[in-house]
Amino acid sequence: MNGAELLIQILTEKNVETIFGYPGGAVLPLYDALFDCESVRHILVRHEQAAVHAADGYARATGRPGIALVTSGPGATNAITGIATAFMDSVPLIILTGQVATELIGLDSFQEVDIYGMTMPITKHNYIVREICDLRRIVDEAFHLATTGRTGPVLIDLPKNVMTAVVADMHRSGPSPAIHIRGYQPYHPIPAHGLQLTAERLNDAERPLILVGGGCMTDNTPSWVREFVEKFNLPVASTLMGLGAFPSDHPLHLGMVGMHGTVAANRALQAADLVLCLGVRFSDRVTGNRKSFSPDSCKIQVDIDSSELNKNIHVDLSITGLVSEMLAGLMESVHRHERLAWEEQIQLWKQRSAKPLRAAGSTLTPQEVIACIDEATDGNAIITTDVGQHQIWTARHYKFTEPRSFLTSGGLGTMGYGLPAAIGAAAACPERQIICITGDGSIQMNIQEIMTAVDLELNVKVAILKNGYLGMVRQWQQLFLGRRYSSVRISSPDFVALAKSFGAHGLRAQTLEEAKLVMEEALHTKGVVIMEFDITEESNVYPIVPPGSGNHDMIEN
Repeated sequence: MNGAELLIQILTEKNVETIFGYPGGAVLPLYDALFDCESVRHILVRHEQAAVHAADGYARATGRPGIALVTSGPGATNAITGIATAFMDSVPLIILTGQVATELIGLDSFQEVDIYGMTMPITKHNYIVREICDLRRIVDEAFHLATTGRTGPVLIDLPKNVMTAVVADMHRSGPSPAIHIRGYQPYHPIPAHGLQLTAERLNDAERPLILVGGGCMTDNTPSWVREFVEKFNLPVASTLMGLGAFPSDHPLHLGMVGMHGTVAANRALQAADLVLCLGVRFSDRVTGNRKSFSPDSCKIQVDIDSSELNKNIHVDLSITGLVSEMLAGLMESVHRHERLAWEEQIQLWKQRSAKPLRAAGSTLTPQEVIACIDEATDGNAIITTDVGQHQIWTARHYKFTEPRSFLTSGGLGTMGYGLPAAIGAAAACPERQIICITGDGSIQMNIQEIMTAVDLELNVKVAILKNGYLGMVRQWQQLFLGRRYSSVRISSPDFVALAKSFGAHGLRAQTLEEAKLVMEEALHTKGVVIMEFDITEESNVYPIVPPGSGNHDMIEN
């Protein structure tokens, strides 16, 4: 057995079923080992960035770590955007990169880059395997780090000579020793005094609000959130990354907060006297001007990562630990009581949030397209998006009923994420309906991955909102730069004809009636379907909080 064969054996022992990758010279030993491995499926993408995004989609849809395998040099550097995307959104990944032989490292050898050094700021941890005897320990630690505490990507750099080295019998098999990484404490019990103070503040609050973020998506936390909220009749708002942790169509859900949040969510956040922030890191898109963020509230922040506490927003009480454990501890200490004035005010704000989808004229609107998708899937699909206006329209108008059903790049804002993430989700969940909602700019970032989806006969539907612009950039230029439209007009291929050239199905809609028919046909068509929706050219996302302003300064239309 050589190092590559040992690595595949270890991955098999860890129940790895799928690897997304692209071969090259430095990883030939690994691909040779995969040739004889029947328990691990390798999915050949068309670009290394897509390999990591697909592994990311797999991980977000399942909660299990996604695995990506790329070669050295340009293969590794092509993966960086995907790694950074996962890091910003705390997605558990194992990225395996090929490397030149150890004796060639540092000599500017062919296809050599210091991917170890390059990715230090965008991984939870990374390794380079210099001795075959360290391989099992490193892989064990990598999986442990990626999947515990605040999850995230871990990179393992694999020099070619280590992968071809013969493995001594003592390193081939046997139980792994207990993992102990100095200074790493992924679990923190909720302190009793934190529970007591939180319960007291909640019981005294007249205008409470629960704010859920991406940290509420893990394990059984969504169930705890729902049980807690319903038991005490508490209003809930979500960050972009928290959508799906609590059902979007629930009567207590106010919608998304922040730059493109709903009127109800943002007004409630600004007026609350207590905000219980669960798994929220307070990004600038959530807070707006930090000095005016929820100014009169007592803020309690619960997060598994202590480095996020008091980082962006000063809070009154910070607690390190699991959100689920926190909510379980509060169940017997919090009391339900009526807050009629607060409930009435929230209902008034919710009425202001419910804007009609139909604009003047007969042109198809993006909101109508999202509503068609929501109605056709009954909110039960796994939705992936790229980044831009379509992402926000999806967040606002699709009613997510299940956790892990909205896969989007929230932190890094990565165009080109949606299609490969949909491939990863489809590979993980073949029984689910997978829909990628994207724009005519974003889809062209990784459009080559249509071939990957067709080859695998995946049940992926792609809805392209085509308006001829890089929409979000154009909107900012319209609103804040005097309509000086610089380099935002974008041309596109005939997506229907292009789909057919890939061997996929292609459909087009220009009216609301056509959109409904197209969605029905797409969902009843087996395999990959590309849908082109021609929408109003200069549609804008509203509300929007201008840059530098507070959430109370929303432009509503």
